[in-house]
Amino acid sequence: MKAVNLSPRFWVAFGLVVFVLLVGVLGPFIVRTDPDAVIGGLYDKPHGFGQFMLGTDNEGQSVIANLVYGTRTSLIVGLLAGLLASAIGLVIGIVAGYRGGVVDDILSGFTNIALAIPGIVVVILLSIALNSRSIFTLALVIGVTSWPWMARAVRAQASSVRTREHLDVAKLSGAGFLSILMWDVLPYLLSYVAMAFVLQVSGAILTESALSMLGLGPSGTVSLGIMLYWSLAWGSIRTGAWWAFIPPTVMLTLIAFSLLLLQSSLDEVFNPRLRRGKAAKRKKPGPGPVPEAAQPTGLPLASTGPQTGGAGVVETPVSVGDRR
Repeated sequence: MKAVNLSPRFWVAFGLVVFVLLVGVLGPFIVRTDPDAVIGGLYDKPHGFGQFMLGTDNEGQSVIANLVYGTRTSLIVGLLAGLLASAIGLVIGIVAGYRGGVVDDILSGFTNIALAIPGIVVVILLSIALNSRSIFTLALVIGVTSWPWMARAVRAQASSVRTREHLDVAKLSGAGFLSILMWDVLPYLLSYVAMAFVLQVSGAILTESALSMLGLGPSGTVSLGIMLYWSLAWGSIRTGAWWAFIPPTVMLTLIAFSLLLLQSSLDEVFNPRLRRGKAAKRKKPGPGPVPEAAQPTGLPLASTGPQTGGAGVVETPVSVGDRR
């Protein structure tokens, strides 16, 4: 199997994603500060290192501690909601695309209805209806409202695979419905499912931040959106306390940018046309010397008569005897 040359964009995206994961996973163990502990006054300026590296927020709590714990919370919500939405969209899309007929019409109609309803409105209504909003509850709400576009795309991919000959061979060999879906249809969709999962995680993190900025975020914990909510509510922009709102904004931007960059670079990895196109651009030769015109075949290599040079000078061919 020929190795795939990964582009520099992929490695940049991979490095950014690893950095974000390290901040969310290892950050709380490095900072070692309780995000709920009051360590200073209202919007103390950053100074030194450790818990005061990014100053304090409106409650006198460490901003750096809230940042690393909030990053972890946002990543957990994004991963759980992305897994749930990808699973629902994959099941509905692959069944509708492979089965076809009435089943496809019913599932496609249900998907189109879900697409017509604004997802953010449903998420807000469900969040308001809940008495308590934990991390897992919020991930569940976001996941069950984010699957329709993926189901529609997977359905289109599965419909194109349905007419391939190897599926007829699998049916003749006695393979069941679930076996064909798992071993004969799903492998052709894994590349798209992987890219769609990255987009689902990015969208779930941004949705959680939007809900938190509306006051509907997870209760009893801190997230990047909750940090922005309290910084705006306590006038950090008006008072010039940039350390209260810029760090969570930069982290959210970095998460979204790295995931979107990773998705686009994965498209180059899984799409052979994009790989061939970039390889052809890299191998395209530059302008070189113009080769001399080749002499037509069938003519003698030397002429016995005089020849005219490029400057109009008559050149007389020299024979072997004249050289002597």
